[in-house]
Amino acid sequence: MRIAIAHQAAIVALLSACSVAQAQSSVTLYGAADAALLYTNRSLGEDGGNAGKQFSLVDSGWNSSRFGLRGSEDLGGGVHANFTLESGISVANGGLNDSNGNFFGRQAWISLAGNFGEVKAGLQYSPFLYAVEEADPRGFSDFGSGAIIYVDNVLATGLFNSNAVSYTTPELAGFTGQAMLALGGTPGDFQAGRQYSIGLKYEHGGLAINAALYDGNSGGTASTPVPSTIEFIGRTLGASYHFGAVTAKASFTNYKVAGSFNSNVFAGGLLYAVTPAFILNGGVWFTSDRNETSNNSVLGAIGAQYYLSKATAVYAQAAVVHNNGQMDTGLGINGALYGAEGTTVGADVGLRHFF
Repeated sequence: MRIAIAHQAAIVALLSACSVAQAQSSVTLYGAADAALLYTNRSLGEDGGNAGKQFSLVDSGWNSSRFGLRGSEDLGGGVHANFTLESGISVANGGLNDSNGNFFGRQAWISLAGNFGEVKAGLQYSPFLYAVEEADPRGFSDFGSGAIIYVDNVLATGLFNSNAVSYTTPELAGFTGQAMLALGGTPGDFQAGRQYSIGLKYEHGGLAINAALYDGNSGGTASTPVPSTIEFIGRTLGASYHFGAVTAKASFTNYKVAGSFNSNVFAGGLLYAVTPAFILNGGVWFTSDRNETSNNSVLGAIGAQYYLSKATAVYAQAAVVHNNGQMDTGLGINGALYGAEGTTVGADVGLRHFF
């Protein structure tokens, strides 16, 4: 009888321990679905000339459509084990999109985080990307923003870094630092596919300043359907200031791409929260090739979002780009990434839902 009671007590204790462990960890399904109708008065043809007007339904008019799993476990003492698995999807055709082309081609990492900061390993965004995105006046929209110039220059490089290890410091007197090293994985050749990035951010009141560097080599074992090891050096410095309902942003970014442009990009713009549900923003990006200054472009865009709820918004955007020489800046990542010489005007309207 005593043995049976002891056995039952052990089972109860085990079940209680399992319940506590479950209470200390969580997994969340999250994502976004975004689709838009896109119109441009010109498009880039196979011969580099104007292929004419286009009108189409595109995925990710404002933000990239995606779904993912995010998890965290409390290990005690203020330390957490975290992970994220994220896939880019196309609302237009159900396929993969806005990623490196793999199933979990946006993010796939595990980390330890605590008072010491966070150490992360796996496929992840670079400090350089974070800095460029945070200084973008249109929030790195997939239409009419600095995101188009970024992807136009280096595709997925720096956006989705495979085989990477990173460290983010805790905040200290307003400063936060990040460092990332992505290993190429080629035996006998450490430099093949090696990528590193460092970033520093300062925040005080309404002011934020971001600076970052990226240096990546071609090659390595991280072969992905969308090129993510284009050889380039990137530098950026950006600032934003929030006052009332308005946020002003300005930045300088350089993309020095091997065998291609050495682009200086100057950007600036404003975001205005008319109401909590109605947001307006606009920006201008001037790009000039340091190798040949006759290669340049000017991109200007405005956008409006209206939130029907906390999770669902409708939006409209309009943009114009003028390309000179060999510069081929487009209007949107999906459907209009590259532009023909001369002036192209476009717009999109769409619906976005977060879950």
